[in-house]
Order: sequence, then C-alpha cells, then structure tokens
Amino acid sequence: MLKGTMLQYFHWYLPADGTLWKQIKNDAPRLKELGFTAIWLPPACKASTGGHSTGYDIYDLYDLGEFDQKGSVRTKYGTKQEYIEALEAIRATGMQAIVDIVLNHKAGGDEIEKIQVVKVNPDNRNEIISEPFEIEGFTKFTFPGRQKKYSDFEWNYMCFTGVDYASNLSEDGVFRILNGNGDSWQEMIGDEKGNYDYLMYNDIDFRNPAVREELHRWGKWYFEQAQFDGVRLDAVKHIPASFYNEWLDNLRQSTGKEIFAVGEYWAPGHLPLLVKYIEATHGRMSVFDSSLHHNFHNASNMGNDFDMRTIFDDTLVKIMPDKAVTVISNHDTQPLQALEAPVEPWFKPIAYALTLLRDEGYPCVFYPDLFGANYKDYGKDGNEYDIWMPGVENIEKLLQARREHAYGTQRDYFDHANCIGWTREGDDEHRGCAVVISNGDNGNKTMEMGKRYAGKTFIDMMGKNKAKVKINKDGWGEFFAPAGGVSVWVQKTK
Repeated sequence: MLKGTMLQYFHWYLPADGTLWKQIKNDAPRLKELGFTAIWLPPACKASTGGHSTGYDIYDLYDLGEFDQKGSVRTKYGTKQEYIEALEAIRATGMQAIVDIVLNHKAGGDEIEKIQVVKVNPDNRNEIISEPFEIEGFTKFTFPGRQKKYSDFEWNYMCFTGVDYASNLSEDGVFRILNGNGDSWQEMIGDEKGNYDYLMYNDIDFRNPAVREELHRWGKWYFEQAQFDGVRLDAVKHIPASFYNEWLDNLRQSTGKEIFAVGEYWAPGHLPLLVKYIEATHGRMSVFDSSLHHNFHNASNMGNDFDMRTIFDDTLVKIMPDKAVTVISNHDTQPLQALEAPVEPWFKPIAYALTLLRDEGYPCVFYPDLFGANYKDYGKDGNEYDIWMPGVENIEKLLQARREHAYGTQRDYFDHANCIGWTREGDDEHRGCAVVISNGDNGNKTMEMGKRYAGKTFIDMMGKNKAKVKINKDGWGEFFAPAGGVSVWVQKTK
C-alpha cells in the first residue's frame, strides 16, 4: 500500500490578501487527484501583526480570524469560517488536514510589566553578563478584542522564561526572566548556544503548571473547532521534550484519535540530535529530515563532484524511515529566509524522485515547487532581490509515478558516483517502475525488474529518453538517465 504524500500549502511570501483558505477549499479535489493524502496548512491563529503575518509571531491562540485584534479580524489567510470550510473541503476528499502549532513563544503583548531579569550572552545563553535588574517588557496578554471568550486565562511574566527587548531602555538583547519557576533556562536536547531554550519574543515557560494546563485546554478546544488529523509542531528544539510528551498524550486521549505529529527540529548535518529528540519523545512524533535536506542542498551546489552513492548517508530516512518526513524545500529554507539553503532547480527533480519514488520516508512537497512563486525581499546584505521559484520540472509526472508505480519490492543500484538507480517491482494491483538518476553525463544502469516483466517494453514517462527498453527473460533491462536529470521507466501499455 502506498504511503502518504504531504503538501505544504503555503510559503513565506504569499500575498496577505486573506484568500488562502478559499483557495485551498477550491483546490482540494485537484490536490487529491494529484495523489496528495495530507495538506499542511499555515498557522491559523492571530499573530502580532494581524492580517499581514505568516503566523509564527503568535499572539492569540484562540483567535482563528474571528476577533478584531491587532488591526484586523481575519488573519493573513482569511476568516475563521473560511478556515473551517477549507478544513472540511480537505477532509471531504479523504485527505488529512495537518495544522501548524506554534507554542514556543508569544508576541505582541497588550500591557507592560516591570520584571526582574539578567542579561545573557546571545551566543552562550548560560553566560550571565549582568547583575539582576529591572526592565519593562510587553509580557502581559489580556486579549481585549476577544473579551475572555473561550478562555479567561491571562498571560504574564510568570508564564515566560525570557524576552528580547527592554521597552524602558529601548534595548535589544536576550534577557532571562527571574520568575521563580527555575534558576536557569529549561532543559533542551542539544547544547547549541549553550542552551537554546530562548528563540524569540516572549519565550513560554512550560515549567509553570498553569501554562501547561491552559495549553492542554487549548489543544482540546482547537480540535473541537477544526477537527484536524495531524499537527506540525513548530520550533520543537526550543521546547522541553517532556512538554510535548504530555501534550500529545493529552490531545490523543481527549480526542480519542491517533493524531499524527511531525516536529520541526532543524539541525542540518546533525543527525544524532534528531535521533536523540525522537528517543526523548519516545516515538510520539515524526521529525523533518533536515539531514537529508542538507545533503540535497550540498549535492545541488556540487554538481558532478557530489558522490550520489552517499546521498542517504547520515540521514534520518536511512536509519529511522518510519519517523522521517522528507523535504526538498520549506518556508524557512527558501531564498531570503532565516535558514536559507535552497536546493538548486536542476537538482529538484532528482531530489523529488529520491523521496517520492522510494519506499522509505513520508515525502512533503513544497507549494512553490508545485505552483511556482515570485517575490521581492531584502537579503542579509541590505540589497533587495527579485526571487523567481519556478515549479519543479515534471513534478506532476513524479507524483503520478508515485501514485501509480511506486509499489512493491525495491532493489537499489547505488554503485556509481554519478549514476544511481533502483527498481520497484510493483504489486498485484500496480505495475512497477525503474528510476535512473545522473548528476553528470548521460548514464545507464542495468537493473532487475523481475521475471513478471520478461519480454515487456518500458518507456521513460518523464520524456527525457526516447529509447524503448525490452526486459530480458530473466527480468533485467538496461535503463538510461539524461545528463543532470532523472528518468522513470514504466511498462508501455499501448
């Protein structure tokens, strides 16, 4: 049985015109036809910049585009009613709805509080560089536009571990709040920046039992509103693993559903940290395979100097495939974003073949790779750039190949630095395929399809090679790949 295929249905630079939820509602049947089984939607909660924010500067978890707060009723993507209708349209097709959960921090506080803090070294948060002193920070959240509907919980400095701005001093920095919940930051899996509990804005303190209780209550409320099938958990490397163990158990128990979860623990080139996090959460969630993305990024920049036999080395999908969600691009790695590490366009069809057409992992397709994107923004050098992200060549054919042919026994031929391949034998209901990839010159690979195909003719459904390959009596054939590209060979039916 074919595993799922997820679509990340947004990117950072979508227009802030409030139409995305309507667009998803209209697109859902077509996305189902393309073979997607799950749609990952952007954060739906009201952010600190209201109707303009991508959603990660979270303000009010209970405002899904219903209340006049932060300058608008709707979010960047639409109103609460439009959001609910989009979710219903996704589920009506049989696809799953994956919602984006942002619980690491809150932004856009309503009132200033005087708080005791110590300033820390931003590059080593365990190093205190001041005596305790008082600052003013926007750490009180009363949500006046909501008027306590759904929840009367108010957030204050006791709910946060740190802030990045002292209002009375007009000073940026990393300030650890002395709130009595602990004499240090919360415990994290890795030791990046000494302790990477603090990321941005008002960092939530999960040691506070009232905070945990409120977030459990909110999770149940959110499910009652949205009836989602899965969650994408933002910034989990900055949140104690113990919290999500408790939160996911509570959510699944209260809903009676085995809610799918995938965590964003972005640690490119640091596979042991991904494994350590999965172990710390005892398999409760999958993780995006940032190590595989790291390999794709490097391979796309190195050209034929990259040894394709090593493409899966030090990746989560190789050692823990059942916990790996594979990505080629996302909103954080796209050009001009915080974790910018784009996979070059020539390599993207190769990368998608390596994720969509193999047995291992849960592949996720990025919105611009399907639909294309164009936007302008400023780079770290202060210059403005006009970015064009064309849709990936043959992406719909690769999705078709996954839907119709990526089944059955997998045989690998990773035996040449610049030309690799594999076959999928198919099953009782699906004919299989042979995949050949080259990051250098035109390539070829003799591979076994299985005796059931003896005498059958195969053609390249990507249209890259006009040859016809006849399978010999033992089930083998010689298949070809274009220079710097991928061919997917399937049985000719007419």
